[in-house]
Amino acid sequence: MSGLIILCLIVGITFNGLGAIALYRFPDVYTRLHGATKATTFGSIFTSLGVIIYGFSKWISTGEARFCVLAIHAILALIALLLTNPTGAHAIARAAHRSGVMPKRAVVDKLAEKEGKW
Repeated sequence: MSGLIILCLIVGITFNGLGAIALYRFPDVYTRLHGATKATTFGSIFTSLGVIIYGFSKWISTGEARFCVLAIHAILALIALLLTNPTGAHAIARAAHRSGVMPKRAVVDKLAEKEGKW
């Protein structure tokens, strides 16, 4: 069981690290948001999954309720993250577009077409 937990943590840390690299390497706010949001969401899913597996496995083996509470809190945090991370990224991208920050090398701008700017 601990091998599975370690695997989840390694995958989560790797993807969170890739999200940090995306923030540093990508050329504009939109690609940075895309890379950081996708990678950190996926990484956070795996780190939370590691905590959930740890909590439930310790709860089953020891019978202490605090480990079950740990797993439930991790599940609730994961649900909140899955709801707020894409919503926040969408709001930041829309605010950047409305403030005049255009994507680099963009061929199509559907939001500008929708708002009648083209």
